[in-house]
Amino acid sequence: MDCEAEGRHLRNRSKPAPGLYLVATPIGNMGDITFRAVETLRAADWVACEDTRVTGKLMTRLGLDRPLIPYHEHNAEKARPELIAKLKQGAVIALVSDAGTPLVSDPGYRLVRACVAENVAVTALPGASAALTALQLSALPNDRFLFAGFLPNKAAARRTALRELAAIPATLVFYESPNRLGESLADMVAVLGDRDAVVARELTKLHEEVARGDLFALAGRYADNPPKGEVVVVVSPPGAAAAPSEADLETRLRQVVDQGARIKDAAALVAAETGFPRRDVYALALKLFRMGDNG
Repeated sequence: MDCEAEGRHLRNRSKPAPGLYLVATPIGNMGDITFRAVETLRAADWVACEDTRVTGKLMTRLGLDRPLIPYHEHNAEKARPELIAKLKQGAVIALVSDAGTPLVSDPGYRLVRACVAENVAVTALPGASAALTALQLSALPNDRFLFAGFLPNKAAARRTALRELAAIPATLVFYESPNRLGESLADMVAVLGDRDAVVARELTKLHEEVARGDLFALAGRYADNPPKGEVVVVVSPPGAAAAPSEADLETRLRQVVDQGARIKDAAALVAAETGFPRRDVYALALKLFRMGDNG
């Protein structure tokens, strides 16, 4: 069936059966919305969403006008029973996230669990996903992968989380804030070792970028240069890359010193990033810079 015929077919369909519909929305390019998603949103009695402003703009661009209900981590406990009550009365409710596939790093799974417990029908409409798009573009092994969501904000907790993942024989996929990217990459080097990795940002958008390299090089690239837009980090399985060489350490030390750090502080930072003994990195830094006024 061609696209035009498919569109006519969907427009002629009757109202969907009552239940919860998990509707994937574009992560950037509006062309990635599916016929089925549009028709389900058009037919829904309510659309549950993270941010009514974001989803309101999407609905306007699609020429749709349906009642929106906020459903996010801050109001989920209160909103969930209300949604279940509507569903048990025969409503058609579409659940969307701000972008991409619902339930991926959002509280929607609790609503699905509640629906299952109450024998309410749940249907998923597949579509765009930043995690899967980044994995596809990474050129890293994808026969086995783990989506780990967002790492903790604090360094100690972040390293603890990474240690739990370090031995897993799979490609790791993370979401990350642009402002924390450099710190997170440095912690990945220290805990996971210098594996091959990819930083993908603004996927499907005009300024899409996929930066490939090892974690050490990427940590240096983004240390003091946070990118703009949504970021996904993809890291290869353990054992896929060698430890940083002495030349790599020298390059990173020069970067840090050129940014104004004292030699001792630069050595401490690079040691933390790489997991190399601080004494050894400091000795290399002294040899590299001959102390001078930076000591």
